[in-house]
Amino acid sequence: MFRPSPRSWLLLAVPVLALLVLTVWPAYRPAASEQLTHSRLDLPAERLTDVPLPGRGSPTALLSSCGVDDWPRPAARGKGERSRDPQLVFGGWGSSGPGPNRPGEPRFTVHLALGTDRLPLLLAAPLDVGNVTLDIFGPHGEGRRASARGLSATVVNASFEGKPVRPPKSGSFRVEPGATLLLDVDLPAGAVCPGYTLNDVGRCLPEPTNDSADCPVLTLTLTDPAIRAYRAVTTGEPPAGLSDRLVVVSDEPEVSRA
Repeated sequence: MFRPSPRSWLLLAVPVLALLVLTVWPAYRPAASEQLTHSRLDLPAERLTDVPLPGRGSPTALLSSCGVDDWPRPAARGKGERSRDPQLVFGGWGSSGPGPNRPGEPRFTVHLALGTDRLPLLLAAPLDVGNVTLDIFGPHGEGRRASARGLSATVVNASFEGKPVRPPKSGSFRVEPGATLLLDVDLPAGAVCPGYTLNDVGRCLPEPTNDSADCPVLTLTLTDPAIRAYRAVTTGEPPAGLSDRLVVVSDEPEVSRA
């Protein structure tokens, strides 16, 4: 697992990802026959079906998408999804197993930071249930390793890793300009495609590697009516045409693609 300082996420994440795109994307790509030797997907002859999962918000595992290698950024659902205000960035992800300090079942957690530039953002507390989607794409055309809809984000404390923050008495989480709200999203084990587990769904192939093209691409969306309201105020455009979600892609190679 990796997790940079929360204060540096919004300052470092975008330029670092842009640098990776410019320097790594033209690099060598293995042939199709070589790609298959890296894949751990174990798909049945018949296409898998989507299944409901236990948890808040009635999440769903989109197992029918296992192995599907489509564009990692979903089609825009209104204007503003490419804007950087407000902005959601990855703060890291990884698996953790049960042990003396981590009792219970294995977990795969995605860490995020949400920030604004111009105005405070007020999010209802607690956050909407079931407002997160998460996809993990394997490298070299492997397709989806995991796919889930209806997940929920948890606001966490910056000083204590993974500790949930109690909803404020005001009824809103207030994100001031230049500050960040830290979020954690857990991937359910049932949303992982056959051939992988929570422990290895995020691994690069081959491992270790210095090439980001050998590593998975994560796509996460967070939907909240406050996002649309914020965009309407800062842009002066009618709310009806604006997107109500934030989309973050860990390594988007063709940044010019719509």
